[in-house]
Amino acid sequence: MTQRKLPEKWQSSVRAARAVQVAFDMDEQLQYRIRREALDNGLSPSDQIRHILSLPTSAKPKRPRLTVSLSPDDYERLAERYGLQPEQQLEIKHKVMDELLEYSKSKG
Repeated sequence: MTQRKLPEKWQSSVRAARAVQVAFDMDEQLQYRIRREALDNGLSPSDQIRHILSLPTSAKPKRPRLTVSLSPDDYERLAERYGLQPEQQLEIKHKVMDELLEYSKSKG
């Protein structure tokens, strides 16, 4: 049986699928320092570790974002807070973003 060559756009995904994520248990001070340096350098903590180890990092800029996991109960609380229905998750997300922007302005 002949093996087909993968399309070019999928080849990087194959390399990524072969990669193994490694987790490190570090003391809080070291974790804080690496996270702080990553933030100061505009990198993810993972890319900062790769930089420290002189490993290559992706040249593509990553979209900076913060994440939070919201449970159904969280959506109910936020919906009540914003006068929406819990099913209106996109609208709730917009309201959360607005609130976080206001928070940032008040602290700036």
